[in-house]
Amino acid sequence: MAKEDHSKHEETGKSEDDGKSMSDKKEEKADAVPSGGSHEGMKMKMPLSAAQRATKAQKVAWALLSVIGLAAGLVISASTTNLRLSARDVGGAVMPPGMIMLRDTPGKAMRDMAAVDPRAVTYTAPPDARGDQTLTPRVENGVKVFDLELSVIKWNVLPYKQVMAYAFNKQVPGPRIRVTQGDRIRMNVKNNLPEATSVHWHGMILPNQMDGPAEITQLPIEPGQSYTYEFTTQQAGTYFYHSHREPDRQQTLGMFGALIIDPKDSTSTPAYDLEYTIQLQEWLEREGYTFPAMLMEGGLPNFFTINGKAYPSTDTIEMKLGQKILLRFIGSSNNFIHPMHVHGGPFTIVETDGNPVQKSAQIEKDTVNVGPGERYDVIWTARNPGKWLVHCHIPHHTTNNNVEEHGGGGLMMLINVTP
Repeated sequence: MAKEDHSKHEETGKSEDDGKSMSDKKEEKADAVPSGGSHEGMKMKMPLSAAQRATKAQKVAWALLSVIGLAAGLVISASTTNLRLSARDVGGAVMPPGMIMLRDTPGKAMRDMAAVDPRAVTYTAPPDARGDQTLTPRVENGVKVFDLELSVIKWNVLPYKQVMAYAFNKQVPGPRIRVTQGDRIRMNVKNNLPEATSVHWHGMILPNQMDGPAEITQLPIEPGQSYTYEFTTQQAGTYFYHSHREPDRQQTLGMFGALIIDPKDSTSTPAYDLEYTIQLQEWLEREGYTFPAMLMEGGLPNFFTINGKAYPSTDTIEMKLGQKILLRFIGSSNNFIHPMHVHGGPFTIVETDGNPVQKSAQIEKDTVNVGPGERYDVIWTARNPGKWLVHCHIPHHTTNNNVEEHGGGGLMMLINVTP
């Protein structure tokens, strides 16, 4: 009996051991290892209690929360940015710091406001180069022919400050075109810019197909292409030429120049001893990039120029006591009105937008608001010796990046009157 009982006990023990799961056995082995001890080749793994294990309901809840979070992220992104835009749409545009870009801002608008691509620069002008240089035409069968070439250049507005500009004939402003009323003129325009363009002859009476607005009176001049404008000048006075393809970008970046037409009969022209043309412009330069200056957040200018230079790099006009000077103000800028003021006494407005002001209607002022596209011809008399300022009367416009240099900056120049 004793033997039988022992056999049964062995069978019972074997049955109990075999009935245990592998996990139960592993737990028993883990419990057998004393606290703080270890067996070589064996890693400890503490089991999770029932309270620590995630239930099926919890797993489903976390999955739902993850889906909701991802959906919320997509909704927020779609409501604040334009997810339809690709890198190709914006063309690798570098936008002005601080400019507000809304979710519905199209890629074309971004490209229009973007910085000039430094890779497009093909010429660096000498730091002391001057714009508004008179362009001498060649004459072909009685027609005065002018060649204008557009390209991207580096241009110094100050000895230490360089901008990237869209320039006619590698200068800012473009060359001065001076002809006589009644001349037949031909303008050969070659476009070496990285984008299409066109040229408008501002204020001129001419055939409609020569007027210049791209996609309206002509096809845009594509990169590498040329276009010829030809017409007979019917008027006399102060005019200018500028881009008429995305001018908020191209004109702001330097695409403008003076067009002076002398009268065929000068007997009625007011008397003066010398003259000077003043072309106004704003610039936005940040962190080595040049952006089109615009009247909007992030696009406000920080440099201002007269004939492509900021004071103290602007010209000084030398005059003798008693002389009269004709100042031709040209609103070649396309965003801002500049109240131009002359120290040392009033001036007389003798012409507006190329149209002579009858003597009976002429008025004297010391400040004139020159808006985009406007021209004012005024005659100023040197009444007293000394250094007399010509400047914009918006103080910010007479600084260089908000800093005054030698008493001013930006839209400021001197008339030096000697006995």
